[in-house]
Amino acid sequence: MIVSTKGRYALRVMVHFALNGGERYIPLKEIAESEGISQKYLESIMTVLSKAGFVDAVHGKGGGYRLNRKPEEYTVGSILKLTEGSLAAVSCTSQGPAACSRSTCCQTKPMWDKLDRMIDEFFEGITLADLLTEMK
Repeated sequence: MIVSTKGRYALRVMVHFALNGGERYIPLKEIAESEGISQKYLESIMTVLSKAGFVDAVHGKGGGYRLNRKPEEYTVGSILKLTEGSLAAVSCTSQGPAACSRSTCCQTKPMWDKLDRMIDEFFEGITLADLLTEMK
C-alpha cells in the first residue's frame, strides 16, 4: 500500500483545519499557501472532502472551508479511505473488479487479509485529535 499525494494532502488539510479550531471558514488560497499545495490540486481534494460531508464549504467573499465535526470524530482511516478508495496492501484483497480470481484457493490470501485488517485497525484507531496531541 502506497498512500498517494491526494491522501497525504487531504490528511494534512484536515489537520490544518483541526489546528485552526474549526470555527472560521478558511479560504482555499490560505490553505494552499500554508500547506505548500497547489491551489488547483487542492480544489479537487476539497471537492471530495466536501461532497463526502467531511467539511463545510461557503463560496464567495468570506468563504472557505472548515470542519463540521470535532477532531475526535474523524479517523485517519476514514480520510484515507475516502481519498484512496482502499487501503488494501495488495490488489488481490481489494473488493470489486480488482479482486483476485484465485482468492478461494490461494494459500497466501489469509495472510494478506490479516494485514489488511491490521492496517485498517491501525488507521481507524487514530483521530485528528490524536494527531494534534502528538504534535505538542
